[in-house]
Amino acid sequence: MTTTHMPTREVIRRAPDRAHDHSGPHPLDPAVWQRILNNVRIHHPTLNRVWFDQMSPRQLTNGVIQATVQTPAQLNFCQSQCQQPFTAAAQAITGRLVSVSFHCDNLPRTGGGIFNDHDQPLQLNPDLTFENFVIGPCNRLAHAASTAVGEQPGKAYNPLFIHGGVGLGKTHLLQAISQRVLERDAGLRILYLSCDSFINQFMNAVENGEMNQFRHRYRDVDILIIDDIHFLAGRDRTQEEFFHTFNTLYQGHKQIILSADCPPSEIPELEERLVSRFNWGLVAPIDKPCYETRVAIVKKKSKMRGLELPDDVVCYVAAKIDNNTRELEGAITKLQGMSMLHEGRIDMEVAKAALGETVNAEQKRVTIQHILDAVTKYYNVRLSDLQSKRRHKSIAFPRQVCMYLARRHTRFSLEEIGGYFGGRDHTTVMHAVRTVTADVAEDPEVAQQLNRLEAQLTN
Repeated sequence: MTTTHMPTREVIRRAPDRAHDHSGPHPLDPAVWQRILNNVRIHHPTLNRVWFDQMSPRQLTNGVIQATVQTPAQLNFCQSQCQQPFTAAAQAITGRLVSVSFHCDNLPRTGGGIFNDHDQPLQLNPDLTFENFVIGPCNRLAHAASTAVGEQPGKAYNPLFIHGGVGLGKTHLLQAISQRVLERDAGLRILYLSCDSFINQFMNAVENGEMNQFRHRYRDVDILIIDDIHFLAGRDRTQEEFFHTFNTLYQGHKQIILSADCPPSEIPELEERLVSRFNWGLVAPIDKPCYETRVAIVKKKSKMRGLELPDDVVCYVAAKIDNNTRELEGAITKLQGMSMLHEGRIDMEVAKAALGETVNAEQKRVTIQHILDAVTKYYNVRLSDLQSKRRHKSIAFPRQVCMYLARRHTRFSLEEIGGYFGGRDHTTVMHAVRTVTADVAEDPEVAQQLNRLEAQLTN
């Protein structure tokens, strides 16, 4: 007679009885917890995080497995995304109607923590830590400065101004600073928001006669973090208010951290006194990652998701996607999804199938040369004229259009764009962008010309 065994239940029968005793608090067998983790990783691979191994099961009480995480950010992540998957895994492994709850022993004290513009607790991404940040020549200064600020806010580099293109790691560093600060002193109060939120809150406060409350919210903090501060451009009243907010915090030795897509001197229509103050501390650039850094990023990000990529696949991804970290992470997500259709296999065949569209899109990315070719043909001018000092309208306007399109469709800085046109400085490029923007808004014929040119570039 053949006996059929149920593998999961058989494992549980051999586990200590206290792992299934629901009558009161008992330690949970670590082996049972490890099986629960493995189950989650198998059935929810995109949910997996390296720091899951740092979780510890506190106890089993009245049918609830209490698991401890290390940081408030990890707690927020688990409570918002892991409750159901872990509970399902626990029930599958134990064969009982248990549930899983998450706890953290390092929660901020009353009044401390990180908040958004509505004074609500802000959920940080537990993956965006200094430990998970890949350092290279493109970001070494920004990383070093951010680490120093995280260790000693208000003392090292105040203000800290980080600038760079989209997806290069600015948000990662802002969140890493926040998490490091709260690890060292959970009683500090951090206000973290976008510049758009600051502008909208200011406008609402003016309209509703609530400026006292507004000023208290933004000036009674230990650390103020504002993302995309370049959106202050051209907003005179908001700049005036931020100027006084900045002074109050700075004089009180409170840390100010700002990010933008360009350095302070290149933000158009920003008051000189703000440009000066933004330069008081440290202005740290983040540039596009070089090939070696991209290789390290792919290895790091794939390991964080529990993926083991062959070296040739790592090099393929790093070589083909050279724009920014965010696009590399998107490629890894596609690889992870494709691997599930190939029984976990990831090789060059799978990588090329997964990233075909992404690579094609990268190859079609607009360049300065594409813009020059399109504009010289459309306006019937020579490249040498665009790069010359000639100021006749028949030459000057196409040149301004080139600068406008370069600013919209490439990630070159203002100075780099000016360099393509006879070494002109960043103020000339800023003027060109403003001029064409105004012409597009006011002149339907110019708007039509730009629409045709952009259609050529993007198609």
